[in-house]
Amino acid sequence: MKNIKKVCQICKRDESKAEIVSAAIVRPSISNLIREEFPEWNEKGFICRDDLSKYRSEYLLKIMKDEKGEISELEKDVIDKLTTYETISVNVNNDFQSQFTFGEKLSDKIASFGGSWKFIILFGSTLVVWITINSYVLLSRPYDPYPFILLNLILSCLAAIQAPIIMMSQNRQELRDRKRGEEDYKINLKSELELRQLHQKVDHLLIQQWERMVEIQELQLELLEEIKKDNSK
Repeated sequence: MKNIKKVCQICKRDESKAEIVSAAIVRPSISNLIREEFPEWNEKGFICRDDLSKYRSEYLLKIMKDEKGEISELEKDVIDKLTTYETISVNVNNDFQSQFTFGEKLSDKIASFGGSWKFIILFGSTLVVWITINSYVLLSRPYDPYPFILLNLILSCLAAIQAPIIMMSQNRQELRDRKRGEEDYKINLKSELELRQLHQKVDHLLIQQWERMVEIQELQLELLEEIKKDNSK
């Protein structure tokens, strides 16, 4: 049997320059999209992987635009990675922490310490010791007599410093949660698009198998008719 030279119908490259696949595997929806630009497109020919990925991407973009109207850069990135078979999941915590400055890391540690039982116990013990010393031990000459003005000043300064530090840490946590939400959305969107393509591929394969079964049945009927005619002679 003579070998058939496989040439892409779109870019005209042969199998020595690109990975060539049969055009029969292309779903009808993508074939119709290709035929709009290349009217001579034939499902019995061939197409390279690069062009197939390109038109798959255009088809997915068309679906997204029809459903949502506007396509964000995040959704375009999902479609590009889907058509090129790239992984999309990332470790948000590692990427986020690698961008922290020394001051940001320090504020997170301070905020974490300020919201722990260790801080509450230490702070409460300090208050008890301070009040006890100035009330009983140094009753004759206390350095901070009642109503403990120096203690109130220290507590006010501590609260004034601690509040913005905690807010800085909360803002970064909000950014981390937003980034994690974007990554979850990208993964869910990719899964949804892959499932849709999988359903279309299965339907396409079932239709092809059904058509082949019909052809086989027609051939069998023709053979039976011939055998019947031969027997009747």
